[in-house]
Amino acid sequence: MIRTGEQYRESIRDGRQIWINGEKVDDVTTHPAFRPLVDIRARIHDMAHDPATRDTLAYADPETGELNAVQQKPPVTRDDWDAKRAATDAVLSDVGGVVTRVGDETIGEMWSLIDGQDVLDAINPAYSDNVRRHIRQACFGDPFHVSANTDPKGDRSKRPQDQDPDMLLHVVKETDSGIVVRGAKYETAAAYANQAFTKPTIANWGDSELSDYALGFILDMGAPGLKYICRTGFAGRAPAEDYPLANRFDEVDTLVVFDDVEIPWENVLFYRDTRAATFIRATLHRYSAFAFTQRNLRLADLMIGAALWNVKQTGLERQQAVQEKLAALACYREGVNAHLTAAIALAERSPGGLLMPNQSLLYTGRVLACSQLHEMMHIARELCGGQICVTPDKASFDHPDTGPWLEKFYSVNEHWVAEDRRKLLAYARDLLNSDYAGHRLTFQLFAQSPPFAHLAAVYRNFDFSGPLDLVKDAAGLSDRVLGTLGRRA
Repeated sequence: MIRTGEQYRESIRDGRQIWINGEKVDDVTTHPAFRPLVDIRARIHDMAHDPATRDTLAYADPETGELNAVQQKPPVTRDDWDAKRAATDAVLSDVGGVVTRVGDETIGEMWSLIDGQDVLDAINPAYSDNVRRHIRQACFGDPFHVSANTDPKGDRSKRPQDQDPDMLLHVVKETDSGIVVRGAKYETAAAYANQAFTKPTIANWGDSELSDYALGFILDMGAPGLKYICRTGFAGRAPAEDYPLANRFDEVDTLVVFDDVEIPWENVLFYRDTRAATFIRATLHRYSAFAFTQRNLRLADLMIGAALWNVKQTGLERQQAVQEKLAALACYREGVNAHLTAAIALAERSPGGLLMPNQSLLYTGRVLACSQLHEMMHIARELCGGQICVTPDKASFDHPDTGPWLEKFYSVNEHWVAEDRRKLLAYARDLLNSDYAGHRLTFQLFAQSPPFAHLAAVYRNFDFSGPLDLVKDAAGLSDRVLGTLGRRA
């Protein structure tokens, strides 16, 4: 059943141990570094109750009649995907910016577990009930659900057992109540989330069938023994008038330390089996890559808008060189849009009976969106011009000694006065040039997996048989070559 924003806020006032900038946080809902995103997550809950957005964000469960979140619903039809896409767009439009780790991008990993139940059952049927129960809780219980993936890793030329074993999260002992785990995970938004699907990173298991590092479980973020050590936030570093995005949309990344945390047996989804861990890693993003890539589409729209307003206010939009750069941004935007649209138009039935985006189109779309993002940001910087890195701050525009000069030099005509130009340049700077902008670029490159893993997903899911058959027939190759198809190039 959908909660209210205040119910969400109350749910994370659970005494968890959080540090940021050397300070221990008393209340994550009111601390200035976290409050902007806590408020956005609360707003998402409230949008499901707001008459203006309720029909876009919520649906009535046909069995129970209860309202549930559209974005959490396991997809079985194309209409489900259209509704999810519309819901995400509605949220991003309502809050006025791009936020990623707010739940709809991470829930897809639980849908992947629906597809993996038979695999996990074959490995150990004892976990089947746990998997089904937690899928239902994540999809219909309205928690703020995130995903814990990457570890500190240490020296990756060595097996985890051959160095400090805590560099990868692992089991240190079993109890009657559950397993005790030690190590650490990085996770964006962990400090203000309710639960996480915690699973192995891409590990070097070799030929081992059993490993204390191959485990997956649902983590209660208020569990004893957890410590949250957060990176410095962007909110509050500088005035919001000068950095409007950094002060509102910074999703604080956290090193979550597991100091001998007990995971109840009912929360363990798989344990000590590398086959299960490998399967989960391989299928983890078959749904969640959609919402992740959709963020690049929204970011492209923001870059186009910021760049186009900047050239319009200086009268350059009719120049051919400017139009070519705007066209390059539009091609990127529409390329991402085309992959998302086609992935649903050509969607596939999954092993668990869900409607899965066409995997080849989805993963190639993710590569397009992430691998070209830095180039598109640079084109947008060119279009915005050098003033995004030299313009004084708002305090200088307001000061009686400097304000008149800035009014003179930043006013273009009666349509573009100094204050509007200052706002546009400050927005473009924070979108493209600031510390926050650089952080977002790196985040989008690595947040789901590194670039080599993006390409590996494409390699596993692209159907190479069509090109092979085409060239076999065109070149007149004999059927003997078919015997080599089992070998990868």
